[in-house]
Amino acid sequence: MIKTVKVHDLIQGEDTVAGEAVLVDRLWPRGVAKQKLTFDGWYKDVAPSPELRKWFGHEEERFPEFSRRYKAELDANDSAELKELIKQAHEDLTLLFAAKDRQINHAVVLKEWLEEQVSQ
Repeated sequence: MIKTVKVHDLIQGEDTVAGEAVLVDRLWPRGVAKQKLTFDGWYKDVAPSPELRKWFGHEEERFPEFSRRYKAELDANDSAELKELIKQAHEDLTLLFAAKDRQINHAVVLKEWLEEQVSQ
């Protein structure tokens, strides 16, 4: 099972981790002290490119196109981090993210993409 959890929800005790917990943001979450967040890995290379992230700007109407473009980036990504994440996705895995919106963010797209990879 792959789960997405907002970092701030985890710190405030409003959500929990299943299996390994990995941060999938390129940048450290604002306002979060490193000693407050317990996680098993930080995979910066699996986050959307800075250009794509800036283009998206968390605008809801851009989310379908953002999802398509981000999945294309993931398909082309040959990083060791992504390979490791695919391996971890075969077990319980929690993707930690810092976006404000729980439904419209890159972790949701990454979860969907990983589930597709695992089912192949």
